Amino acid sequence: MVTIRLTRRGAKNSPFYHVVVTDSRKRQGGLSLENVGFFNPVARKSEPKLKLDLARIDYWLGKGAKPSDRVKTLVGDYRKQATQAAA
Repeated sequence: MVTIRLTRRGAKNSPFYHVVVTDSRKRQGGLSLENVGFFNPVARKSEPKLKLDLARIDYWLGKGAKPSDRVKTLVGDYRKQATQAAA
């Protein structure tokens, strides 16, 4: 099964996560099918905290990919921000 999940990058005490589409049987830091965004929980004011490619996420969800709980929350928050910015 294909899943959309976070994979951790960054230095010690400075987490940075890539949002990736991968086979659920692969290990967390292993090879992924596609990188669809990033999440930086310790972003400074001038840095973006979250950036997602919603078109590609929707494509993979349409193909049957299952997002992790955290990714589902991040995508929902990002969609809210995008609609508020457009309005």
